[in-house]
Amino acid sequence: MEVRARAPGKIILAGEHAVVHGSAAVAAAIDLYTTSSLVLPAGEGGGAGAGEVVLDLRDSGLVFSWPCSRLREALGEGCKAEAPKPCSHDELAAIATLLEDHEIPEAKIWLSAGLSAFLFLYTSILGCRPGRAVVSSDLPMGAGLGSSAAFCVSMSGALLTAAGTVGVAGGSGGEEWELFGKDDLELVNRWAFQGEKIIHGKPSGIDNAVSTFGSMIKFKKGELTNLQSRNPVKMLITDTRVGRNTKALVAGVSERASRHPDAMASVFQAVNSISEELSSIVELAADDEVAITSKEEKLAELMEMNQGLLQCMGVSHASIETVLRTSLKYNLVSKLTGAGGGGCVLTLIPTYPKTFPDTRFQFSPSW
Repeated sequence: MEVRARAPGKIILAGEHAVVHGSAAVAAAIDLYTTSSLVLPAGEGGGAGAGEVVLDLRDSGLVFSWPCSRLREALGEGCKAEAPKPCSHDELAAIATLLEDHEIPEAKIWLSAGLSAFLFLYTSILGCRPGRAVVSSDLPMGAGLGSSAAFCVSMSGALLTAAGTVGVAGGSGGEEWELFGKDDLELVNRWAFQGEKIIHGKPSGIDNAVSTFGSMIKFKKGELTNLQSRNPVKMLITDTRVGRNTKALVAGVSERASRHPDAMASVFQAVNSISEELSSIVELAADDEVAITSKEEKLAELMEMNQGLLQCMGVSHASIETVLRTSLKYNLVSKLTGAGGGGCVLTLIPTYPKTFPDTRFQFSPSW
């Protein structure tokens, strides 16, 4: 039996970090995907303890495996795919012991969180039955484009389908991807969020939500609102190629909020206002050049204000500031997207651009 599922990455137009503290945020799916393929042997894989669980990270050329007997000994056999649950401290400790067997090099220590999420999702949904998972992705890792969420969503979708808990309509044939129904998407999203919590500690849920449901959304305190963009919004994505730790950046903002509760509450409230206004502007219809230009100028101003507030939170970076200054030379507005500290930067591209100087952009490759 083979199952394949894919999930898109995302950009955040407004509200990152503040969304963890109850503010609204606006995000959109992008046309870059992570694909998870799952192959299960026929039957139950032999006697008790037979077989192994394999994870093949195709892009990095790394393969990990765990005997089913070892997984059963560490984590037990219980699986309730219909009822997502958080990973307990005991389970995390057991998973950490399983990872120690692989002696992950210090240079790739970032893998530990993703492997932990995989083992938790796999054993929670399928139990300790043997199988092979292969993951490939268009998304750069740790760049603010939702690579971890796309991994958790695609893996949850594949696992839940293999478990028979969710299904697709089918019948299209060919290479077309089938879509889950709304209730099944909700279940996928809830499981993916549990994986995201293992990876990031205290995520807001916006990344896995937009990766699961796609399109453009407003997200606040776990509530999702679909947004209908009346006009295309063009964004240039610049990858600074500076790696960072999302979990540490999120924790850093929380620590700053603890030290300066009143000031940071005002920052979060200002971000909330920006996200709410931006979501309203996105849904406005603009029918001519003047209206479209006015709409995009308002979006640019809101992005600029949001970037200033992100600087107040302490999550900008010299590489991000370089992109901001470079784009400003061409009267273009940019802001970081995602956790900051490096990663990717968004630049709003006007539908009717003003004349640029005869100079080439000096941005890094987008991905």
